[in-house]
Amino acid sequence: MNFDMVGPALALGLSAIGSSMGCGIAGMASHGVMSRVEEGHGKFIGMAAAPSSQSIYGFILMLLMARAITEGTLSPLSGIAIGFSSGLAIMISAIYQGKVAATGIQASAKQPAIFGKCFAAVGIVESFALFAFVFALLIM
Repeated sequence: MNFDMVGPALALGLSAIGSSMGCGIAGMASHGVMSRVEEGHGKFIGMAAAPSSQSIYGFILMLLMARAITEGTLSPLSGIAIGFSSGLAIMISAIYQGKVAATGIQASAKQPAIFGKCFAAVGIVESFALFAFVFALLIM
């Protein structure tokens, strides 16, 4: 049995799971707020979509890991370790980004002037997914 692509699959799969959970959490908050406010719905939808970017990190990581394993510069076992650990970090970042986005959506519905500040917190959580992505690339 060939386990060469387990690591790349973990990187993509865990990242996509986190993105879907994070977008779901933030999307539910967005729907609740849009039912109570008359305008500004687009900004709520935009904030709710923020966790989707972690899927992109997982996709790029999957492609680069698969190539490194195929070329023999990365062992399949190392690929599993890197794919699991980085995929898990990216997944958790996406979930918590969704939670931060949900509270930002709720807060900015009450006080629209703080929307940008709330989006800053969403960006801070995003940075941890970027760290995991970049560190995985450096290890490879």
